[in-house]
Amino acid sequence: MALPTRVVLVYRRSEYEELLDRHATFGQAEFFLRSRGRNIDDVLARHEAIENAMHLVSTSLPDDVRQARVERSDLDRYLFAPEDVVVAVGQDGLVANVAKYLAGQPVIGVDPEPGRNAGILVPHSPDHAAAVVASVRRGTAAFEERAMVQATLDDGQTLLALNDLYLGDPGHQSSRYTLAVPQQDPERQSSSGIIVGTGTGATGWSSSIANDRGLVDLLPPAESTQLAWFVREAWPSPATGRRLGFGLLDAGQTLDLTAESELLVAFGDGIERDRLSIAWGQRLTVSRSEHRLTLVTGAT
Repeated sequence: MALPTRVVLVYRRSEYEELLDRHATFGQAEFFLRSRGRNIDDVLARHEAIENAMHLVSTSLPDDVRQARVERSDLDRYLFAPEDVVVAVGQDGLVANVAKYLAGQPVIGVDPEPGRNAGILVPHSPDHAAAVVASVRRGTAAFEERAMVQATLDDGQTLLALNDLYLGDPGHQSSRYTLAVPQQDPERQSSSGIIVGTGTGATGWSSSIANDRGLVDLLPPAESTQLAWFVREAWPSPATGRRLGFGLLDAGQTLDLTAESELLVAFGDGIERDRLSIAWGQRLTVSRSEHRLTLVTGAT
């Protein structure tokens, strides 16, 4: 007998909660912000918007739906079940944070602050979330599958990301390595690292780099399975070059990096503590992952 649906509410602790952890009381938190020219009212309003959205989603679900909650920092220790429906309440980045821990479970992105967030991955309002969950349970919801990027070390360790991967020095200083990409000769480089982004990530870090280089029109669209890669600030010298600076990876193609620094790292979607460590001489291969994000876009 199949287990009933479980809705897992994913959220991120608000700035207000973090301030209270640091300063203990409302008054001290207010003083801290005021001394820096900020008003606690805005911080509190954002906290209440998230709390109200979480409450509305939770209380609007029917009684036969099991519920669980997980905070962003606990995602790497949380066990998602096959029958789960994931409801991410927060900014677009929260969907990216949870995506790599899933195995096809549908994700409903809920925007608690319309107008403040881009809303690309969180298109649903809190008061509509229950209807979207019901549509998923009936099998009538509309979905988009978004490509993900995977980094694989030569010892078998892997890391997934929805938006982008950073490859380079953990302190974002000079990274030394040999880079190999399709249809090009390998090149030794010293740079500020490499970014490999998906179509979903083309509105994030990749977009910023592409805009500076006049490459925005070459970025893959959101639904694309291509990956875009960028070398940041490669330094030319007698031993290193900058011939390889940008490119696209199609299905089956890889970007290979062989470390020539004592330590390089790979992390995804801005979560630096969840990373791969690349020692001198190790090889890291980056490619499109077989895993995809199943994003719920609509309900009928």
